[in-house]
Amino acid sequence: MLHLRDFLAQHVKYPRRNQRYTVSQMILALVYPIILGLDRIEAASFLRSNGTFQYLTGLPNFPDPQTLRRFLLHAPTRLWKQLHRANDRLLQNFIHWPEHRSRLILDLDSTVVTVFGHQDGAEVGYNPRYRGKRSYNPLLCVEANSSFLWDAELRPGNAGVWEGSPLLLDTSFANVPPEIRELRFRADAGFGYDPVLRRLEEHPSEYAVVARLTAPLKRLLAGLRYERANARWECAEDEYRSHGWPKARRIVVARRLIDQNDAQATLFAMGHYLYRAWVTNMALTPAGVWHFYDGRAAIEPRIHELREDFALRKIPTGSFEANALYLEVIRLAYNLVTAFQRTCLPEVVAELHAAKTALQALPVTRRSDAPTKSSHAEAEGLSSDPAPVQRHPRQNRQDHAIAGLKTASSRRI
Repeated sequence: MLHLRDFLAQHVKYPRRNQRYTVSQMILALVYPIILGLDRIEAASFLRSNGTFQYLTGLPNFPDPQTLRRFLLHAPTRLWKQLHRANDRLLQNFIHWPEHRSRLILDLDSTVVTVFGHQDGAEVGYNPRYRGKRSYNPLLCVEANSSFLWDAELRPGNAGVWEGSPLLLDTSFANVPPEIRELRFRADAGFGYDPVLRRLEEHPSEYAVVARLTAPLKRLLAGLRYERANARWECAEDEYRSHGWPKARRIVVARRLIDQNDAQATLFAMGHYLYRAWVTNMALTPAGVWHFYDGRAAIEPRIHELREDFALRKIPTGSFEANALYLEVIRLAYNLVTAFQRTCLPEVVAELHAAKTALQALPVTRRSDAPTKSSHAEAEGLSSDPAPVQRHPRQNRQDHAIAGLKTASSRRI
């Protein structure tokens, strides 16, 4: 219904010698395996022998993995720019489905993608899991209410958190439809630098960014006048000008007393209190700014989904430009699936999210209090046989995709 192949043919043009596959067919041949949960290009080779898949997708036959990889490696830089603009055009339509929008909330974050070869542009940087390993550090911008991947930029692993953020903000602003009247941003302390804040203030947007707790700001916290926000927390606000800022900005602070259970507190502790602080230009109360920023926690499962289910962790080539193009392909696949869920399956997706939330809310038994396998089996009247091996959700999705193709093939026959 989207006429996606015609849309890509109009907006992505790349003359090539080998015309066996058009550019739009090659892009879709990269998109389909990602949607099916096949995280590597080589894993899509079984689609070459599936006539039903080729019939449903309209492909004459499916390209082999080497053809797909050569397409990425030989693509010029202008192809990435064209695909980026095509993704932006699709988003300008998707954002108003299934209902018209007048406000956008954009969350900024980055993630670490470890590489295990000699990929171009991969550098040693912050890597909490594989210390000392080379990596990429993609910069992501996600629209909070719709979960669309609004923009993405591939960066070397040693890039600073906010490095490249002004350019990404420029493209994000340019991609906003004219119908949007209100634009809000949220980001963690890695983006709390003057170039990022200044770029947000130059456009008609509001923001709440975690404040960098420098020594002058820490000295300011204890002298603020706090008011009770709830049973545990109290809030305050003030004007603060950090070193390098051209002007003072509004600071919102929340604090609570340190509890005995806070053995390893993740918040900043000073004296008897734990502190959180944000720099903002929003006209909300301090408690309102605090609760608005807490909605940014939803970006974590989105990034996890991109990494585990949309091949973000898999680096297909050794070329930085080719990998940047593949990131745009991932963005296209992710937004297509998200638009389908929001438009065609809103009730089903809402039920799945509700079930997942309820599952996460279940209490977890501590290891010291957990019953042994034999005692648990005796209590339930079951045998003590080992439990079945848990399968990864991506494996289940691949199995369902293959089963669906086999079912469609039998029906066609």
